[in-house]
Amino acid sequence: MTPAFSNLEFGPRFDIAAHSCASAAPGSRLENQDNFLLVDTTGRAHFLQDQQRTASRIPDWPAGHARVAVLDGMGGHGRGREAAEAVVAGLLTMPPCDSLGELSTHLDALHTTLQHHFAGGDDEGRRPGTTLTLLELRPDKAALLYHVGDSRLYEIGRHQVQPMTVDHVPATAYAMAGHLAEHEWWQQVHGEHRSQISQAFILGNAFSNPTMLSDPLFPLSPLNLPPFLYHLPDRRALELAPGAVYLLATDGFWACADPCSWLDRWPALFDAEPDARAMVTALFGDMASAPPPELHHDNLTAVVVRSRTT
Repeated sequence: MTPAFSNLEFGPRFDIAAHSCASAAPGSRLENQDNFLLVDTTGRAHFLQDQQRTASRIPDWPAGHARVAVLDGMGGHGRGREAAEAVVAGLLTMPPCDSLGELSTHLDALHTTLQHHFAGGDDEGRRPGTTLTLLELRPDKAALLYHVGDSRLYEIGRHQVQPMTVDHVPATAYAMAGHLAEHEWWQQVHGEHRSQISQAFILGNAFSNPTMLSDPLFPLSPLNLPPFLYHLPDRRALELAPGAVYLLATDGFWACADPCSWLDRWPALFDAEPDARAMVTALFGDMASAPPPELHHDNLTAVVVRSRTT
């Protein structure tokens, strides 16, 4: 599985590459309901349309600004691919954002607009949804993070993999209500694979009222997160450390019996590669050639962001 790349320009601060595929299993007939977006510092954009890598250019994009995101359309609902594509289309028209308030306002508005667009739901009347984990890369400033769902942002160190987002899943709702302690939450979210989700873009949230699906998004923040998760709000400015590597990825990468042991392989895998393209290639190659035990075949999408030392 060799990812196809095209030249995008991310300036002196970042080295970025992405790839997406329907499954690590050879000959899989899964529909790829994942998506990604790369907008480089010149306004060129790469994403998926009809499961194919597509390029476009955003007019009047300011030099030095970039945007990257991963999305995972809900496979259990119909139109998951279309939902992810619709969010990408919205991101392509969203102006570059210089503040967290501006970013949140635009994305919350897009969520509401797409809820109306998909009001009819799928063939069974269910509203589609997608995860969205996005980094707005502002020139000479901290990145802005906006996160909805159970895709993740990781920092890949030389010796460990550090999650930088909180999954929007029932275990997190239980922890917010005081029913799960840190160890129990960690085991349920990171130590095993579960397919339930408590919030998604377009779909809405089950955090504000567990007995029903509410339309608005429900940002997780220090106002509602348990103390052991205070430092990981969904929407925040995030300093990307020079020389560090960050991975935005969908849950197909850890949908296995022992996710922690599998992710423990990543630091050595990434450290052996010279740049973001090589890291993406190594990650997908390792998944295809030596998948973890009891892997649940799912779509795979990853964006590697290497913060250069300047």
